[in-house]
Amino acid sequence: MCIRDRKDLDTWSTAIARIATAAGITDEDVVQIAFGYGLFTGGFGLHYGIEKIGSMIVPMSSGNTQKQLMLMQDLGVTGLVATPSYAVYLSEMIEEMNIPRENFKLKYGLFGSEGMSEEMRGSLEDKMGILVTSNYGLTEVMGPGVSGECHLKCGQHINEDMFYIEIIDPATGEVLPYGEKGEVVITTLAKEAMPVIRYRTRDISYLIPDSCECGRTNWRLAPIQGRTDDMLIIKGVNVFPSQIESVVLGFPQVSPNYQLIVRRKNMLDYLEVVVELIDGELLTSFSEVEKLQKEISAKLHSVLGLRANLRLDEPRSIESTTGKSKRVIDLRNQDETQD
Repeated sequence: MCIRDRKDLDTWSTAIARIATAAGITDEDVVQIAFGYGLFTGGFGLHYGIEKIGSMIVPMSSGNTQKQLMLMQDLGVTGLVATPSYAVYLSEMIEEMNIPRENFKLKYGLFGSEGMSEEMRGSLEDKMGILVTSNYGLTEVMGPGVSGECHLKCGQHINEDMFYIEIIDPATGEVLPYGEKGEVVITTLAKEAMPVIRYRTRDISYLIPDSCECGRTNWRLAPIQGRTDDMLIIKGVNVFPSQIESVVLGFPQVSPNYQLIVRRKNMLDYLEVVVELIDGELLTSFSEVEKLQKEISAKLHSVLGLRANLRLDEPRSIESTTGKSKRVIDLRNQDETQD
């Protein structure tokens, strides 16, 4: 929960306006917001800030994918606000429905609310023909608007007059030097109704103190690398979902949708990686499936430093979501109960 007064709302919209402007949005753009407009701060947060710039807003909210695509075409939408995973789903639907790219005027994708690997960014830029930037925030400190990328995509510019960010060792609490990866800790500087001091976010990143070539001099926050509570420890090895994503997106035969299922048997943890195939016909060729399975398994072993069980599933077998994707299913406690 986050309490705001009238001044906080104005501060919030200013923070978003700066980030959206850095990403390329102007008062001539038409921006479709595919975030939910409920208690989730993403919808109204981006709405207030982009409205402040003077852009036309299409407040579509989440879901109803066919209508999303219809409005993008009919209203000449140039900017899309969504989670990266929902943007991937939209791109897949465009291909499935055989909608020509020239039907869209999309130029910008402002994505947040969940992590996005460079591989996913590249895939979205290629499939949708847009400039993809990420932005960061969390409800407890204001909502979105803490930081965001400019068009150069070399770190998220921090609204330093509103937020003071430290990077700490999550185990000891020690403040780490610039450039070292650790947990993001935020102190609000401009919030009146419910300020927070040294709020531990559990997000993993690092600070970039150098000036950006875009001309902005405020420090930057590197894209979120993962979360301390998302990290899995499998047979003594630290595993982040983002590592799996970087491998999966390297194979054009599989979809970016994946899940990690963790089980426990005889006091040992086992990781299963479930990946969707793009073409279900591939399942009819045992040799092709076996070859692909070996290639992906070998790459996973190289990146993770452990062997994971890989399962290739039919297209659309993993449920898509308009919000944050559920990547990790931890069944260890359930397995222990059954034992």
